[in-house]
Amino acid sequence: MKKFRFPVFILLILCVIGCNEKEKSGETAQESQPNIIWLVAEDQSPDWFPMYGDSTMRLPYIEMLARDGVTFENAYSPAPVCSPARSAIITGMYPTTLGTHNMRTYNAYRKDNQPQVGIPSYSPIVPDGVKMFTQYLREKGYYTSNGPKEDYNFEKMEAAWDDSSKEHHWSKRRVGQPFFSVFNFSVCHESQIWARGKDQLFISPSKVTIPPYFPDNDTIRHDLAVNYSNLKRLDNQIGQIINGLKTDGLYENSIIFFYGDHGGPFPRHKRALYETGTKVPMVIKFPKNKKAGSTDDRFISFIDLAPTVLSLAGIKPPKVMQGVAQFGKFEVERKPKYTFHSSDRFDALYDRLRAVRSERYKYIKSFDTSISHAISNKYRQQMPMMRELRRLYNEGKLNEEQSSWLHPTKPEEELYDLQKDPYELNNLADLPEMQDTLTHLRQVLEKWIFETNDLGRIPEDELMAKWLPDGKQEQLPALEMEVKNGEIRLISKKPDATILWRQGKDSLWNIYTKPLPKDVSFEAKSERIGYLDSEVLKVDSD
Repeated sequence: MKKFRFPVFILLILCVIGCNEKEKSGETAQESQPNIIWLVAEDQSPDWFPMYGDSTMRLPYIEMLARDGVTFENAYSPAPVCSPARSAIITGMYPTTLGTHNMRTYNAYRKDNQPQVGIPSYSPIVPDGVKMFTQYLREKGYYTSNGPKEDYNFEKMEAAWDDSSKEHHWSKRRVGQPFFSVFNFSVCHESQIWARGKDQLFISPSKVTIPPYFPDNDTIRHDLAVNYSNLKRLDNQIGQIINGLKTDGLYENSIIFFYGDHGGPFPRHKRALYETGTKVPMVIKFPKNKKAGSTDDRFISFIDLAPTVLSLAGIKPPKVMQGVAQFGKFEVERKPKYTFHSSDRFDALYDRLRAVRSERYKYIKSFDTSISHAISNKYRQQMPMMRELRRLYNEGKLNEEQSSWLHPTKPEEELYDLQKDPYELNNLADLPEMQDTLTHLRQVLEKWIFETNDLGRIPEDELMAKWLPDGKQEQLPALEMEVKNGEIRLISKKPDATILWRQGKDSLWNIYTKPLPKDVSFEAKSERIGYLDSEVLKVDSD
């Protein structure tokens, strides 16, 4: 049979057309697998940043990101404290669905966790199919790194990171390998208000603005000035990362997220479901500074971060994720109309609140009105401002706006008009003219609680009895092995467990995605959130 051959010039034309189409569709290697960097500031609200209108402290590197990127005016954490919030970030799921709503469940800092209320350190057994989303990036060839903070409210998975340490850096990847790197900055954490209370201030306390829910005195002003000074330190540290990206020629075409991991470090901020506790600063710089200097008022919740990063990397988000892709190949057309928020146990103290935020209103539901909003958290008591607020309250020296958060009890329902009352000081829940809005948001919240299987309704000891048979974390069953056609197939009896393998003295576990050659010596195991790893299977090719 005579073979058909294309003339050379036709092949050239087809090649050019194919290249042009690839460029039009955005399928170049850099665009389909962009480098993505997260710069995460601990414990910060938008109120103190220049891109949100505050001129108290210049933050040149963060301001540069805002000029080169998009500033988001409605970015939210589903929880006003770090571990539950970070569980949402890393999975794309609500903490209340995962069982990570309490602060903390898994405690990497102390093995006994909260012995005074009988809470050991444990990892909740999350719903089927839930994984740390960076696993999907690794499976597609990404180098993933994180540091120094993890704190996911469950024990981290080996599949998640190529490197999670203080020394992590994109420079450790293979040449040309796309990367996703997370840099966490603790210099602006709540603890730094008292830890750095005697350090140099970069702003005079006399120049700070006092919000109406705080009294105006030297203690309050000093703590606010400490936070501004810590933000200056944060900006310097972020500048080192940005300068490194520029030196390596990576800044222009990388996607850079800057955001806070929940609201600010102060009383009525952290641990509170008001905007001060749940609203966060967020800037995204897109490749080639697309939409530079603009603002975006869409709702972005932390549950959207995982699916959005996967979408930007060209990876379809798993259906189990409750968040949606806000950008990228799999961006959804219908954006969220609400954000939802939860507050539960803090250390040894139990409470339960839920909230929903619409475009204009915030509705908060308290399930125990006998407990103060200002729950008596020992950790927070180390802050001079917190001690000062309690002293002034006990002496009757605070007005109603300043004292309402400190009252020994709280209302069952709160409703705020955020357009007219951005500080949430005027509760409208009892007004006759607001009953339609109240009823609507109450129903929206109740529906969310039901549809997302909010585990906060179940006492923690009952959840632990289910997740920790005989008081211990269950272990995954041993892997099974099948040899066929010169290849080794590894099988886990737990269908959604991740199988890992490595050779020799390697410290890094590889994600098992296809059969291994028969002549390779290796060891393997399986892992899943909420279980102890399976026993290590060792295979010797000899």
